[in-house]
Amino acid sequence: MSLGHACVDVYQGAVAALVPFFVAERAYSYAAASGIVLAASLLSSVAQPLFGVLTDRFAMPWLLPLAAAASGAGVAVSGIGGSYPLTLAAVAVSGIGVAAYHPEAARAARAASDGRHTAMGWFALGGNVGFALAPPLVAAVVATWGLRASPLLGLPALAGVALCAAAVRSAAGRAGSVAVTAEGTEGVGRDDWPAFLRLSGAVVCRSVVFVGLSTFVPLYVRARTGGGAAAGTAALCVLYAGGAVGTLAGSRLAGRWGRLRVVRHSYAVTVLAVAGVVLVPGPPLYLFVALASAGLYVPFSLHVTLAQDCLPGRVGTASGVTLGLTVSIGGAAAPALGLLADATSLRTGLLPLLIPPVVAWFLLRGLREPVPATAPSPVAGSRA
Repeated sequence: MSLGHACVDVYQGAVAALVPFFVAERAYSYAAASGIVLAASLLSSVAQPLFGVLTDRFAMPWLLPLAAAASGAGVAVSGIGGSYPLTLAAVAVSGIGVAAYHPEAARAARAASDGRHTAMGWFALGGNVGFALAPPLVAAVVATWGLRASPLLGLPALAGVALCAAAVRSAAGRAGSVAVTAEGTEGVGRDDWPAFLRLSGAVVCRSVVFVGLSTFVPLYVRARTGGGAAAGTAALCVLYAGGAVGTLAGSRLAGRWGRLRVVRHSYAVTVLAVAGVVLVPGPPLYLFVALASAGLYVPFSLHVTLAQDCLPGRVGTASGVTLGLTVSIGGAAAPALGLLADATSLRTGLLPLLIPPVVAWFLLRGLREPVPATAPSPVAGSRA
């Protein structure tokens, strides 16, 4: 499941990594380029709660390999031709594939991990590795042969299809076919909607910062350091790769200090890190990009398990909203940042990113640690 997650999330990272090449080869404005990121994040996110509701009612393990194929196909054709509407449509297809994958994958991973933080951290790590691999993969293909070579970016999807199919067969063989009815969700705890909504608000704030940085940091670092495309790609690699360390650290720190305490401290660190990105010139800027990555990724898997424990009777819905809808709302801020950057400068366009981590800290202040929910069965079969 973790390796399959990596193959799918390559395509979430690939869209942002393609932005500098769209700007260079097609002369897109900052606002137009950020619109491509919005198209991918919007479809990948808004549709996730719908898939989450479906996975709460029906086991859909077959959706995993199909979603992996769709996520790769969209990015693979995004560089073909020069039509902006067709590019938007292509990344939208990829976004739908990502949306279809995550709720069912998060539910299955939770079941396989028995709800343990560290095990879910390894599953989240797979997605972070996929994000981190996206910039060098895109650079190796597109910087060498141009956007017309984008079909080569579909290769990880083939591996993802095989890995997801293998995970489905393994789960079916281990657990057999078991139906879970609506009554079967009783006794796992009451759904705490107020706490879930506050947590979702914090995830929106994280998304605003993460999408903003992933969209504009490659261009910003190139301007601030005087480097070329390699400097921007390196900064994006740092932003994504730091997530691998942050995710594993978050799950381990939560075991000792508690999830909510760790998440709140992470947002405090993020404020300082974003300030460093905006204010510090030259190569030291990379250190603050890494610190921002850690601050944003330490809470990543903890958000998922917290949401699932807040809604123990609707694990798929909780996963879909936390990994999906809240991300799309955060991603909607990217075009606004792009318009601000077009009117002023990239540096000024990044300044608003200092606000969301503060808001997230206040939203989580006073929340109590939810009681861990019983992990659902990972098996195939109707849950209606």
